[in-house]
Amino acid sequence: MKNIFTGFFLLISAPIFAQLTVTEQFQKIQTLEQAQQFIDANAALKPTLLHLSYGKDSTLIDKRLLRQNKGDIFSVGYVTYKVLEATEKVTYRASYVFLDGSTLSQAEVDSLKKLIPQKIASGIPFDQLSDQYTMDGNTTHGDTGWFFGVEMMPKEFQDAVSKHKMGEIFFVDVPDKQWHYIVKKTYDDDLKKDITVLRANGR
Repeated sequence: MKNIFTGFFLLISAPIFAQLTVTEQFQKIQTLEQAQQFIDANAALKPTLLHLSYGKDSTLIDKRLLRQNKGDIFSVGYVTYKVLEATEKVTYRASYVFLDGSTLSQAEVDSLKKLIPQKIASGIPFDQLSDQYTMDGNTTHGDTGWFFGVEMMPKEFQDAVSKHKMGEIFFVDVPDKQWHYIVKKTYDDDLKKDITVLRANGR
């Protein structure tokens, strides 16, 4: 008789012990469709999908979530979150003077690399110097506008701009094309990040 009761207890208690925690369930969710199935099946946990954007959503928890990457799971108090989707893009903006090494000698390029920064230091506006010296015929006074990707500016240019601070003046060379730039970073980097997060009560 005792064995019967023991067996019965184990039988009815097995599903309880086998039930997954919220974190364990979140680990199995990879898509928005799976997240919606979880939401539909677990109303008691008050699950929901959050759509957050960097710079727009600014509560402490929003900022913490926006620092996470796709797939990250973490809990705050008795609430668990999983980042299902994350897209991030950084754009840059600068002004430049373009020097064409296929037309100028290396000595002429070197000379202009000295002369133009001296003129900047003396107070002549960068856009005025770009109009005077740039060799690519741009009509924007050397302003790149907001840019991202090598389809807009050479990789060497973007990499250099990303490593400098607003207001700094520096040189960028693209040796294989004989392109030379005198660059001024005119704006701080603009980060755009959007994430979709599954949230539910429980851990």
